[in-house]
Amino acid sequence: MVTSPKTVLIAGASRGLGHAMAEQFLLHGWQVNFYDPAPGADTVLNAVLAKARRWVPEVYDHLPAEGQLLLCARLSEAVADAHWIQESTPERIEVKQSVLRDIQAACTTDAIIASSTSGFMPSELQADATRPEQIIVAHPYNPVYLLPIVECVPSALVPQETVHSAELILRQIGMKPITLQAEIPAHVGDRLLEAVWREALWLVKDGIATTEQIDDIMTHGFGLRWAQKGLFETYRTAGGKAGMRHFLEQFGPCLQWPWTKLTDVPDLDDELINRIVTQSDEQAAGRTVSELEDERDANLVAMLKSLRGQDSAAGAFLNDLSTAQRS
Repeated sequence: MVTSPKTVLIAGASRGLGHAMAEQFLLHGWQVNFYDPAPGADTVLNAVLAKARRWVPEVYDHLPAEGQLLLCARLSEAVADAHWIQESTPERIEVKQSVLRDIQAACTTDAIIASSTSGFMPSELQADATRPEQIIVAHPYNPVYLLPIVECVPSALVPQETVHSAELILRQIGMKPITLQAEIPAHVGDRLLEAVWREALWLVKDGIATTEQIDDIMTHGFGLRWAQKGLFETYRTAGGKAGMRHFLEQFGPCLQWPWTKLTDVPDLDDELINRIVTQSDEQAAGRTVSELEDERDANLVAMLKSLRGQDSAAGAFLNDLSTAQRS
């Protein structure tokens, strides 16, 4: 039985999700045991923490005292008293399965082990695990400190009690868990992103539009609608007074038209890669990645504040969270 209060282990920090989950737990009062053998991992962690400490107070009304951060040299040292364990190693199934076995050899039986994986299903991660029912997927999106959503994916082996406990902990650190009804490769969000990304690559490859033009169409058009109404409510309003049924009857046949290349994969040859890189460099206009992240975060804060004022979408979630914290 875990005895120490509210301790999380972050194992690895692939693609920044481990660092981001560390700050999310830390800024919500948890003790964070951080283990990542990669060179310079602590430097990257401190940079992410600096950004989170800057922006998180802008959107959360109430934050507890920051938790304690402990950098651990050994996985066994980090995992022993953890309530929640977030595995964020590189997207290689053999690496993840090996690390998960090492974690289970040292952790308690009642700890929740969650993977940040973008693509693997929990049943794949559970293969050869000592206690497969202990492992779930909890996949967030960067920047985690401003995007509250997290995909919670159990397999059929995970007890409902474990799922409910995971949802509760995620809400405690200011996140909105969406528990999928079944497991599927790449979950939900990345499957949607993959469809848009693949089509955008074709548009650039075929010389239809530049990277900047595609981004402008999204940021000045339907992207603004999606941030507040998502996909299905956007199309419901497009159906007019008759709603979704009218929209489906009117535009459903369009799905049979050859508008997209979603089933075809563009060849990322040197020509296409160089075209995308050149156009992206021109679009960035000399701004560094850090500067682009700061612009993104400032805009997200402004959008979240506006959505809170309207009590809509992610803003409604933050308002509900604030009410729960005061009660």
